[in-house]
Amino acid sequence: MTYSIKSPQTDIEFQQYYELRWRILRAPWQQPRGSERDEYETMAIHAIATDNSKNVVGVARLHQTDNTSAQIRYMAVDDDLQKSGVGKALLHYLEEQARALGVRQINLNARENCVGFYIKQGYHITGPGPVLFGEIKHQTMQKPLR
Repeated sequence: MTYSIKSPQTDIEFQQYYELRWRILRAPWQQPRGSERDEYETMAIHAIATDNSKNVVGVARLHQTDNTSAQIRYMAVDDDLQKSGVGKALLHYLEEQARALGVRQINLNARENCVGFYIKQGYHITGPGPVLFGEIKHQTMQKPLR
């Protein structure tokens, strides 16, 4: 199966985007709807992966934090499509968007079970990250862009 990566454009795409983000990243920890959003939504570059039927199967977001740095957050891929290349494609899309903005470094907080994925994509651990909901440990990671 092939996947298309783009920024969401329609209300339906944004609804599916936030629904997947909530379902994967918040619902398993009984977090309310709305907790999948923050104050940077309107300033961010959003990315979706869609399947052949136009269903949103992966999401991620990039926001610039200063003149040379940006952060990727809220990366989520449908459980059935883990290790299918969707996450890698989303990450590469946002890295290209960052390069176009002149960003030279991307930062992110990776859940511990995802650290290996990011290392394969060229990120390195810079230190311990936050503990989300009192139980989800993260590592702070970084990648220089060339």
